[in-house]
Amino acid sequence: MTEAIRFWAVIPAAGTGSRMQTDLPKQYLSINGRRVIEYSLETFCTHPQIAGVVVALAAGDKLWGGLTFAIHPKVSTAPGGKERCHSVLNCLHALSTVAGSEDWVLVHDAARPCINREDIDQMIATLRDHPVGGLLALPVRDTMKRADIGQGHGQHVSETVNRQGLWHALTPQMFRLGRLSQALEQAIRQGVLVTDESQAMELAGLRPRLVEGRAENIKITRPSDLKLAELYLS
Repeated sequence: MTEAIRFWAVIPAAGTGSRMQTDLPKQYLSINGRRVIEYSLETFCTHPQIAGVVVALAAGDKLWGGLTFAIHPKVSTAPGGKERCHSVLNCLHALSTVAGSEDWVLVHDAARPCINREDIDQMIATLRDHPVGGLLALPVRDTMKRADIGQGHGQHVSETVNRQGLWHALTPQMFRLGRLSQALEQAIRQGVLVTDESQAMELAGLRPRLVEGRAENIKITRPSDLKLAELYLS
């Protein structure tokens, strides 16, 4: 008898968040009296189909231990890496001791606090039988400009980019444990520092599915994002 396929979450939380202009990493900033990362952890830990959550932490992280979720029975940790792809791969290696290679992994940004149960439900329902997996994303609605990033003051438009078929990549991104591990290892061997898991799968010749998400699923990257997230979470 084969074991049932399970669903796991991975949250890389080893980044420093330099663009936030603060001494605190962005995942530890406060929204409505709670740390940014606590919102995502609560969503995944309370979801009945998520078997466990692995969080990648930076060496010397002194804030994680103060969170309630640091001792949650569903939560474990792994060492963070130099880049996001290394942190995610460390989490996958840790997961491989308790999870099967065909289990699904939902990788989520620590700085996206507005993820909710409906997002996860939609991903699981849409992708559980998909041969590759996929990611939450939003169709691009604005006119897109490419900047000339050469020498000079400021940035100037070099061209208008056709937005047809363009999507904003969000998280979670959901792929099978074994195949995602292989794709990340291959990308790292090739010297490609992929910025999300879908890119690693694409480099392996696979075609992830786009699952339309919600505009509220923002990533905290600049100070103004905190106010917007506070509005959505309240």
